[in-house]
Amino acid sequence: MSETTISLSDKIAGLRRAFIEQLPGRMAEARRLFDMLCADPGVGEAADSLHRYLHNTKGTAASFGFLELSALSGKGEAVTKAMMEKSGSLSGESLQQLSECLSGLERMLEQLPLQAGNTLGQREQKVVFELPSTENAEDETSNERLIYICDDETLMAEQLSAQLQCFGYKTALFHTTADLREAVLRKHPDAVIMDIIFPEGNSEGTKVLKDLRGIHGIRFPAIFVSARRDFDARLSAIQAGGEAYFPKPVSALELVASLDLLTRHTQPESFRVLVIDDEPEIAQYHALILENAGMVTRTTAVLETVLDVVGEFKPDLVLMDMYMPRCSGHDMAKLIRQVPDYVGLPIVFLSSETDPKKQFSAMRVGVEDFLTKPIDPVYLVTSVALRAERMRVLRSLMMRDSLTGLFNHTAITQFLDSAIVRARRQNHSVCFAMIDVDRFKSVNDNYGHPVGDQVLLALARVLQQRLRDTDLVGRYGGEEFAVIMHDVMLEKAEQLMQQLREDFSKVLFHAGDVDFFCTFSCGVAAFPQLKCAETLIEAADKAMYQAKHSGRNRVVIHAA
Repeated sequence: MSETTISLSDKIAGLRRAFIEQLPGRMAEARRLFDMLCADPGVGEAADSLHRYLHNTKGTAASFGFLELSALSGKGEAVTKAMMEKSGSLSGESLQQLSECLSGLERMLEQLPLQAGNTLGQREQKVVFELPSTENAEDETSNERLIYICDDETLMAEQLSAQLQCFGYKTALFHTTADLREAVLRKHPDAVIMDIIFPEGNSEGTKVLKDLRGIHGIRFPAIFVSARRDFDARLSAIQAGGEAYFPKPVSALELVASLDLLTRHTQPESFRVLVIDDEPEIAQYHALILENAGMVTRTTAVLETVLDVVGEFKPDLVLMDMYMPRCSGHDMAKLIRQVPDYVGLPIVFLSSETDPKKQFSAMRVGVEDFLTKPIDPVYLVTSVALRAERMRVLRSLMMRDSLTGLFNHTAITQFLDSAIVRARRQNHSVCFAMIDVDRFKSVNDNYGHPVGDQVLLALARVLQQRLRDTDLVGRYGGEEFAVIMHDVMLEKAEQLMQQLREDFSKVLFHAGDVDFFCTFSCGVAAFPQLKCAETLIEAADKAMYQAKHSGRNRVVIHAA
């Protein structure tokens, strides 16, 4: 048994013990509520509290494997529920049924400590998940990826290599398949770009790839380039295991877009789930299951602080019980939905309620799903992951520029506010850069808007490839871009922007038979020299226009 599995089992065992230890006190409270009903059978707060107690006990007991306790609690819940749905008083028969259920529950309490150890072993295998591996996680401070280029057309290979270097790739050139084979065996690349046709044979490129992957079991993305555009050439590339195919002459921008997708090593950020439940043990139980699947969780039973927790934790999904004191899950969902920022936040009810009418009524407030306790751990993880992923996709679409895929104006401005708050708390610096493509109107006028779009896409790729994963890049508007650099001094930020400026100026663009280059002007400002996002943006913008008025194709830093 793995160390992770043992740790999870121990935690769940502790929660089950805590649940058992609390039952006598909670049963005493149930008796007190029952006595209040006997003294005054009118429907009131005592009936509502007793119903909630029995409902919660039913769901928690079932989740921890105490099925008889759950079933008997469910009988008592049904009696109380039937009474609450009528506008009259409890009948003598109802009181007798409730009394029998409570007596049965009290007798079961004496046996629970003996059952605890046996039940845990039966359920342990259900909550074992493989945690995401971080063994090969990429250093967040570097995006550099090694690309092997193999082509006997030396000039074409050198031009392609130079273009890829402008986008931040490290390249190595080979002109024979034998040299490529030796290099791959010495050090595996992040990807290989190779021709199909070599002097050694018409399909030598595909043979080499099959050999490396078949005999040596080496795995890396492969992109084929070729002067051939026929079906047979493309099919042979697919059958050899090629992930992409580009006819010559190759568009560097399209090639970079393909390489970016094929060589991206970063792990997706863990889903964040907020669990709201007035039963601490069951809330922690579900949180443990989700955490063991690689998610980040937060639990709370303090309903008055839920909005604050949502704002601070920023969950991808809220998992909520339906029956809670003072505020039902139905009301809490409506309360959350009243905040404009949380209108689209997925909310999933997790409750032992099995009445379809109650479930449908709960979902009318806009919740994503209704899951029933006890829930199989695998189904819980799958359900949460699917809905959280959908939320991320929708959120990304709302935050991204449709052309470049970069953050849009609103998102990058909000991120700058957050970056300054964090930098102030951690006593770090933040640099903000404004970038504007020089003479972009002339590009659109002379070559057309589709070519202008290619220029913007190229600049977006350069910025994404060359900056760190921790830096944020956005399209501020039109041909203007914005960059947020965390924990970087102003002088270092200037150096980074100067290097990016030089790299972008070397990117070759094509418009029909015409080749041309583009440049950009940039202004940089820094926190804590400037204290808020508005002054940072204004200062970087002024520095950028100073760069333009000074001759363009340069970087100017704001002098505080």
